[in-house]
Amino acid sequence: MVEKDVKFEGNNPFDICKRWIAEAETGELNDPNAIALSTVSADGMPNVRMVLLKNIDDSAFVFFTNFGSQKALEIFDCGKASFVWHSKFLRRQIRVRGFTSVECDQASDEYYNSRSLRSRLGAWASLQSKPLDSRETLLNQVEKFSESLGQEPTRPKFWGGFRIVPAEIEFWAEGESRLHDRFLWTKSSVDGPWNTQRLYP
Repeated sequence: MVEKDVKFEGNNPFDICKRWIAEAETGELNDPNAIALSTVSADGMPNVRMVLLKNIDDSAFVFFTNFGSQKALEIFDCGKASFVWHSKFLRRQIRVRGFTSVECDQASDEYYNSRSLRSRLGAWASLQSKPLDSRETLLNQVEKFSESLGQEPTRPKFWGGFRIVPAEIEFWAEGESRLHDRFLWTKSSVDGPWNTQRLYP
């Protein structure tokens, strides 16, 4: 058994993640669920960008995007992704590495339908990651889809969720004199038990 303080208590790393993000919501100025998502291109060049983590269930972390975006294409090609969540307010971070799959249609539909009308239309209008000549062109596309799809647009099939099933989850909390606390949770297989280990800062 690895000794831990109250911040790290729990037998399920997903529960710890949920608790930390909930605590961050009390003090972060914007987007306490923002993560820096990392993917790798076919030629091995890494990419990172901020996205919003929209769900944590019992086995995976979920975010949503355009399936034609650079991140999505790299995820489809590689089948793996990683991310880091950081809270300046709490002085903590969570690092995750794992395997990816597409979220089910029902969950993607539910999240899409929870968004504002303008955001739903924007999902149709944006050719994400493709060159754009002007913002006016984008806004014109939104208006075009507003006229054709009306007030209840359905989710485009090129837009949906990705699940990241972790092989590793690392929790980090700032310590005095840069003597930080780090705990690494790992699995030898997707269905295997979690192993926990304290790491040097």
